[in-house]
Amino acid sequence: MRTDLFDFELPPERIALRPVTPRDAAKLLVVEPGAAKEFSDRTVGDLPKLLRKGDALVVNDTRVIRARLVGGRAREAARARIEATLTRREGGDAWRALAKPLKRLQVGDLVRFGNEARVCMLGSLDAHVEEIGEGGEILLRFDFHGPVLEEAIEALGHMPLPPYIAARREDDDRDRDDYQTMFARHEGSVAAPTAGLHFTNDMLAALDARGVSLHRVTLHVGPGTFLPVKSDDTEGHRMHAEWGEVSKETADALNKVHAAGGRIVAVGSTALRLIESAAQDDGTLQPFRGETSIFITPGYRFKAVDLMMTNFHLPRSTLFMLVAAFSGLECMQRAYAHAIDKGYRFYSYGDACLLSPK
Repeated sequence: MRTDLFDFELPPERIALRPVTPRDAAKLLVVEPGAAKEFSDRTVGDLPKLLRKGDALVVNDTRVIRARLVGGRAREAARARIEATLTRREGGDAWRALAKPLKRLQVGDLVRFGNEARVCMLGSLDAHVEEIGEGGEILLRFDFHGPVLEEAIEALGHMPLPPYIAARREDDDRDRDDYQTMFARHEGSVAAPTAGLHFTNDMLAALDARGVSLHRVTLHVGPGTFLPVKSDDTEGHRMHAEWGEVSKETADALNKVHAAGGRIVAVGSTALRLIESAAQDDGTLQPFRGETSIFITPGYRFKAVDLMMTNFHLPRSTLFMLVAAFSGLECMQRAYAHAIDKGYRFYSYGDACLLSPK
């Protein structure tokens, strides 16, 4: 399909720079394609009332690492400020990273990361550039290894806020909590599974009282979630692979939910993509552990997910293509126009929608 079909205009003031408080006070647009009332304006706190006994929520329990490192190239001739966002671990002492400005780096360069305004026992973190690839990606080999390297990244790194937020303000201590879901367990993401940011303990208690079960999967979110599709046609786009896991326990539990007539509700695009990666053609789930690069566009036949809760996404993004596949492109175009008109807040710290399939 033509990429420009997934474009739309968003007023800059609709981009949320902070989340609402409490988290479940965010707006929730309920989208029911083909229904007499296609859109309903609710709040996230209403979610338990919108689900049924026997339904199952699937959340992503990945944890965002402080993946944005700021430092300088340490050549004898001249120093240059370098920013690197870690994207993929390559062994105990190496990471793939997106670097800028890339033109200031050469293979063999030493980059010294650190921030004098922060107190850190390690002081700085050194890495050498081993490879420079296309699209701004480099391979960094650090002087530290294993847990010591992880400690240094945690001490010196910044929360990797999305570009549309980072361009308008610096990250701060609030983001350490705000940009982490309450389900976060397993470190590895460089972007938050943002639909999960809306949940609170009170909301989980209400869901449990409603008879809605909660199930965890893990997908470590990569930087591709922020990148627009640059090709003119979706056929020309290639997804970045991301590592995920659906345990046997979770797969068996979700199969029982379907067998009993319940619905699988994916909380976010990452949970949906992982569940669909683990699903067989007959809709049953098998354990999954490994990389997935599933790219869902209109025409895809969903195998296992019945409902989807998600935030509002960027134009021309793979995420907007996914929701268009789930609820229909024209329906989602109308839904986004409705959301803009009604003052919904967009993107990672914004409001959410609950989607039914077309």
